[in-house]
Amino acid sequence: MDKNTLNKISSAEWEAICDNCGKCCMITLEDEDTGDMYHTNVLCRYFDMQQCRCSVYDKRCELVPNCLKLTPENVDKLPFMPKTCAYRKLFDKSYKEQPLMPLQGRAVSELEVKEEELEDHIVDWEDL
Repeated sequence: MDKNTLNKISSAEWEAICDNCGKCCMITLEDEDTGDMYHTNVLCRYFDMQQCRCSVYDKRCELVPNCLKLTPENVDKLPFMPKTCAYRKLFDKSYKEQPLMPLQGRAVSELEVKEEELEDHIVDWEDL
């Protein structure tokens, strides 16, 4: 899908693209020296694992300063977005469909992890 097409869709249509995988709500670490990104299995405190969605969606960017609102203009420029993200797949011509793996049982809330322990939660899941 090209950006001109995406820019013409309504907000509701844009929101409907999301498959509620929650992977964009996982804390990602960046190596300051290399710029390399590392996904963790730690989810934002506001992610509801039972409902697979943000519990404060309308206020998320206010409550979590580094939470980004995905738009047609920025979604293809965010290196930390999981490769299986429904939005990212719109731009990834090499993407091969794979089953959606739920986060339940594989992820923990950031409320359960000390900041200095985040590196211990780096994961290399194929479905990220």
